[in-house]
Amino acid sequence: MIKRMILMLILVGLVLGGIFGFDSFRGQMIKKYMASMGGQPQTVAAAKAELHDWQPHLDAVGSLRAVKGADLALEAAGIVDSISFSSGDAVQAGSVLLRLRADDDVARLKALEATAELAEITFNRDQKQLEARAISQAIVDADAANLKNARAQVAQQRAVVEKKILKAPFSGRLGIRAIDLGQYINAGTTVVTLQSLDPIFVDFTLPQQTLSQLAVGQPVSVAIDTFAGQAFAGKIAAINPKVDTGTRNVQVRATLANPDHKLLPGMYAKVSVDTGTAQRLVTLPQTAITFSPYGDTAYLVETQGQDEKGQPKLIAHQTFITTGARRGDQVAVEAGIKDGDMVVIAGQLKLRNGSPIVIDNSVRPSNDANPAPVDK
Repeated sequence: MIKRMILMLILVGLVLGGIFGFDSFRGQMIKKYMASMGGQPQTVAAAKAELHDWQPHLDAVGSLRAVKGADLALEAAGIVDSISFSSGDAVQAGSVLLRLRADDDVARLKALEATAELAEITFNRDQKQLEARAISQAIVDADAANLKNARAQVAQQRAVVEKKILKAPFSGRLGIRAIDLGQYINAGTTVVTLQSLDPIFVDFTLPQQTLSQLAVGQPVSVAIDTFAGQAFAGKIAAINPKVDTGTRNVQVRATLANPDHKLLPGMYAKVSVDTGTAQRLVTLPQTAITFSPYGDTAYLVETQGQDEKGQPKLIAHQTFITTGARRGDQVAVEAGIKDGDMVVIAGQLKLRNGSPIVIDNSVRPSNDANPAPVDK
């Protein structure tokens, strides 16, 4: 019995010793961590806050559309007799592009034209005889009716012949030919597409809340991923007078100059609409700001005395800021930071107010107003 009690006391002593020993060890580790936070400088990247021109704008995505564009087709069926264009040609309005075989129709047209000429001769002759009172007015009236009927038949047949001739309805650039010589095509078969490329439209939508900021003639800037780093300028040409009830968005159309025909209908476009006047605002990389529901903060770099080597001792001072609009990697700062302030832009997650720091800018976060992915 006594041996059991001694054994239990030894076990309890070991357990309690382990607990108190672990607490002591944990306390020492926490003290060392706090000492390192307060004493060992943390490496960060820093940069000066600078004033930049900041143009308020609205961003949207849209698609390019030709000012004039059509898939050309004929109203009549028939066999392709001649083709007067090549794929990709630039053509003028009224240029003949294609003819269907129309020998029978042309022959009938000539016969009707001959009939109309005879009717006109008869009418003119009978008019002279009427003046000489050689025939009655009824005969002249019948001649006039016959002439009108003959001319109407000529016009009708000429329209039939014209339906077998394809002409460019406007000036532009042709696409890829979809038919071949000698091929039989039905009415409505697409022969080729025709697009007028200069100028060109860009259609996009914006929320209804932005309507008060939009006006016809307002400048826009368009970016196409095909031409990285290049912006195409244009102006708003029209604003739809109706808001879509499903999305509460309004459709907007802008016109872009396209003299080199670089821009093609159907291209995806990023649209930026300038609103208001340009401002001079302090900007920072987004990485410099800690966003929080309780307020946005940043760390200012301040000098506090000198170290043992006589070098300035730098510390991080946390401050609340008021942020504004964003563009790319940048954020506009409306209050809390002045032009020229040195701000921590990377490494602030390991800082607390008053932490000593060392600046190392060998690796800096991006600070591009118009970032683009880099293909590697």
